[in-house]
Amino acid sequence: MLLDTNALMMPVELDVRVFEELDRLLAANADLVVPEPVVRELEKLSDGSGTEAVAASVGSDLAADRCRVVDAEETYADDAVVELAGRGVDYVVTNDRPLRDRLLERGVRVIGIRGRDKLDITEP
Repeated sequence: MLLDTNALMMPVELDVRVFEELDRLLAANADLVVPEPVVRELEKLSDGSGTEAVAASVGSDLAADRCRVVDAEETYADDAVVELAGRGVDYVVTNDRPLRDRLLERGVRVIGIRGRDKLDITEP
């Protein structure tokens, strides 16, 4: 399962307990993967100030502590997610609508926010 930048920022920005929600949805210890470009994007965003910077800093810590970081040929975070999703990934966690649409067009199941603080699966 791949996580994108905004998925890792959800705990601060949307008060969503992402990892607990993933456990609830999938009832299994999934292999959580983050593309290296997502980590770089989080680090860049965390250099700023305000809520976004805090969310990115927390997201960066979560990626380092809870996920396996993998290399990607693509350097832009969303493109790296799409690239890696094409390699047989079961799910991608994102709340980014354009990215979600790209993934669904490629037959990838997407996990995103539903309601205020719950995650749900969208089938292609």
